[in-house]
Amino acid sequence: MSSRRKALKTLSALPLVGGLMGPSLLSANTGESAVSKLACPVSGPLARDFFKELGIRTFINAAGTYTSMTGSLMQKEVTDAINYGATEYVNLDELHDKVGERIAELLECEYATVSSGCFGAMTIGLAGIMCGMDTKKVAQLPDTTGIKSEVIVQEAHAIGYTHALINTGAKIVSVKTTKDLEKAINKNTAMLWYLNANTEMGDIKWEEFVALGKKHNIPTFIDCAADVPPVENLFKYTKMGFDLVAFSGGKGIRGPQSAGLLLGKRKYIEAARLHTPPRGTTIARGMKVNKEEVLGMLVALEMYLGKDHDKEWELWENQIKLISDSAKSVKGVETEIHVPPYANHVPSLKIRWDESVVKISKDDMRKELRNGHPSIETVGGKEEVGITTWMMEPGQERIVASRVKEVLENA
Repeated sequence: MSSRRKALKTLSALPLVGGLMGPSLLSANTGESAVSKLACPVSGPLARDFFKELGIRTFINAAGTYTSMTGSLMQKEVTDAINYGATEYVNLDELHDKVGERIAELLECEYATVSSGCFGAMTIGLAGIMCGMDTKKVAQLPDTTGIKSEVIVQEAHAIGYTHALINTGAKIVSVKTTKDLEKAINKNTAMLWYLNANTEMGDIKWEEFVALGKKHNIPTFIDCAADVPPVENLFKYTKMGFDLVAFSGGKGIRGPQSAGLLLGKRKYIEAARLHTPPRGTTIARGMKVNKEEVLGMLVALEMYLGKDHDKEWELWENQIKLISDSAKSVKGVETEIHVPPYANHVPSLKIRWDESVVKISKDDMRKELRNGHPSIETVGGKEEVGITTWMMEPGQERIVASRVKEVLENA
């Protein structure tokens, strides 16, 4: 892992967008280089507090990278890249081509593209497999007449996000065992799809799933939406042999929330791109990724790869311990620190208590934290309140620790 980390840091030290565009890209009016424009944000601090104007409360995110809570916060270098992208016109396909090559280089895979989230990556990835480079078939979807259109999915993996696959006109075929899967394969089978978050729930694991795809010459696709960290996952599944791999961009990588990554075989990703803008008569026309998001996603990825991930993990562990110690200092309160094995793989906290001693329900506890000052968002169910710190700004863990103890003590 140490050798890879050194390699990642070397890659991250390369020029960001300026290196991508090349030194010859100059402003027509000033001769200012792309690099210098990127280094200098287009605008200074905002004069308007937009959320306050709109009557919207902001909050400390002690929950995680939920879409309803607007994912993650982008770092300044990412927003600088987005601002930079707003200052010039470029050819959209060319930008996607160049950034795709750059991402593939960084992640040591055959090819890549920036998608409209992981959901969008699933739709265009499957569409690319179904239609190949046949533009008539591309325009035909979601009518699948004459097109292989069945996707085999383990029953335990067939959650609501498979709608991204159905968007193509495809049919989901659910199976439980290896025997079921092989029996379900027929002349209309287009793809095998795997949900990494539900790995523990399915009978068929990664290597066997990939082997089944290769045995029957059927492409395999793995959804890794929330599976960064660890950083190794960005490399793991393409090297394992999955033909396509998708990640959310606005979670652990901290890119634009509406962006994602589609990695894998060039032939499938180039075919997937035929369904995306600027082409108009396609099912993915509405899944546009603008130039600003493309640049923001690239810079977010470069920065993520260059992080000291061990140091970041140690920070999260210390933050979670602080909140845990504060909570369990209240009589009747117990805590559990854990790390989910797949998806949102970060130090996390469960807070539980005997409601006959601490007289507040878990739902009311969450409401108290949400409605207090500052507002704090948490997760959990009827049995516990759940907290993570990886989406907090440094120092906010102390505020959360204090508020959690205060609410529990007052109860």
